[in-house]
Amino acid sequence: MKLKISVVLAIFFLSFGLSLFWGPSVINPFHLDETSREILLSIRAPRSVVALLMGMALGASGAVLQGILRNPLADPYVLGISSGASLAAALGILAGAAVFGAVTIPLFAFAGAIATGAIVGMMGWNKGGIWPERLLLAGVGLSFLFSALLMLIMSISSDEGLRRAILWIFGDLSMSDWTRVPYGILFVAGGLVIPIVRAKALNALVLGDEFAYSLGFSPKKERFLLFLSVGLLTSASVSLGGMIGFIGLLVPHIMRFMVGSDNRYLVPVSALSGGALLCFADLISKSILPPMELPAGIVTAIIGAPYFLFLLRRKNVLSL
Repeated sequence: MKLKISVVLAIFFLSFGLSLFWGPSVINPFHLDETSREILLSIRAPRSVVALLMGMALGASGAVLQGILRNPLADPYVLGISSGASLAAALGILAGAAVFGAVTIPLFAFAGAIATGAIVGMMGWNKGGIWPERLLLAGVGLSFLFSALLMLIMSISSDEGLRRAILWIFGDLSMSDWTRVPYGILFVAGGLVIPIVRAKALNALVLGDEFAYSLGFSPKKERFLLFLSVGLLTSASVSLGGMIGFIGLLVPHIMRFMVGSDNRYLVPVSALSGGALLCFADLISKSILPPMELPAGIVTAIIGAPYFLFLLRRKNVLSL
């Protein structure tokens, strides 16, 4: 186990380093001139840190959500939180709002995510607790509704506003700057603490509510706390850089094959691997067609979709 975790850590730091120093032009960290230093500190570093935080949030929230719902094909977007956040962010982009400066759009997205999470939670609450089935159906329904509203808004917007909204939806990291990093670290760290501390309870929930009761856990209470962590992680991710798919779905599966299903290891390792994958995807997105940059969400979808189809061919893909 120590060797496997060491491999994940090595890939994590390697991906971050490549994202930081590699790109359309390679930066030598040992020979920095004034221009290279400015590019590194003002453009590359905040973008790489944002990609790292978003990937960590998506990877960890995917692992937690699959345990909460006992559904191995669940991902952070199944609750509709990302759709609500994206709708709010697109409204801010199209309106040209700049009340709070550079953090205005992320604040719009975060507000939309929190509001959507609250609605989904209330709709999933029944008889004193969160019901996974109601939660899932409420999230799917709201996701379709918000996606339709988003398409409606985009269809009547100006060309420039439309382009900016589309880039946000597909996970554009080119607008990343240091103003997003402090609140990103705060909320991602806060969202990670809960599942790491309650990892044993999450293990019990995966095996069923009766088993959790027998170990002294309250399934309703634990599921509620873990749902809060998923909402916090997903909303923080969307507010940092938009919608990026497949990381929350694929990374927990890959790590489950590697380290097993014990969430004491699965959640933190999924976070590290998610951060590494998004840094790698961002590296491809800014290097493949210079000087044009692709949204990182497109790259993750191109990488993730074939692997997802491969996973569906495996007999044990539907087991946690």
